[in-house]
Amino acid sequence: MSISLFLPVRAGSERVKNKNTRSFAGIDNGILELKLNQLVNLQFVDEVIISSNSNTCLEIAETYKNRIKNLVIDERPEHLGNSSTKLKDLILYAAEINSCENILWTHATNPLFNAKNYNQAIEVFLHQKKNGYDSLVTGCICKDFLLDTESNKIINNTTKLNWPRTQDLKELFAINNAVFIANRERYLLGERLGIKPYYLENDKISSLDIDYEEDFLIAEAVYEKLKR
Repeated sequence: MSISLFLPVRAGSERVKNKNTRSFAGIDNGILELKLNQLVNLQFVDEVIISSNSNTCLEIAETYKNRIKNLVIDERPEHLGNSSTKLKDLILYAAEINSCENILWTHATNPLFNAKNYNQAIEVFLHQKKNGYDSLVTGCICKDFLLDTESNKIINNTTKLNWPRTQDLKELFAINNAVFIANRERYLLGERLGIKPYYLENDKISSLDIDYEEDFLIAEAVYEKLKR
């Protein structure tokens, strides 16, 4: 069962300037370099596609040609690399340029999600396929007070109380954007998940996702702490 890993890295960032390539915890080429190091010699992966419209990112990826098996460096069309690009269009593009039965979509913005995490996710996916699951997504269980600002109601409240106990809140699954695995046919429909996805829970550290400047600083501090 072949698997293609797809890593999109676009030029520019509106919320975190140069987040993919700025220095991160002493790593000169930032979280992209860190992510590429994590992808070296991954088990179960038949090809790795780095897709970017950034010359800097493409040049960094080129330095891994002899380190990552079956590395494909894709110069993404500019219309698929801006802030207005529809996610569905990029999903369809990922399906077009890969050559495997299944696609694992990941991001550089999960710097603490390492090779061990990837190997575990793929192993679980392959195992759960036998149990009837057709896809997999990673994330964390969320059991916090989530308030709907229009109704002023706690949306995950399972009781008739206005303020229930924390243990009475409904468990929700917060996607961490580290792994989406599904077969290519689903991607050709513009979907990264199937009809029956398996929800793989990760710890909060490996789930850290960089969307804002504060996220970058937190992830960098945690990474530096753990590498000591």
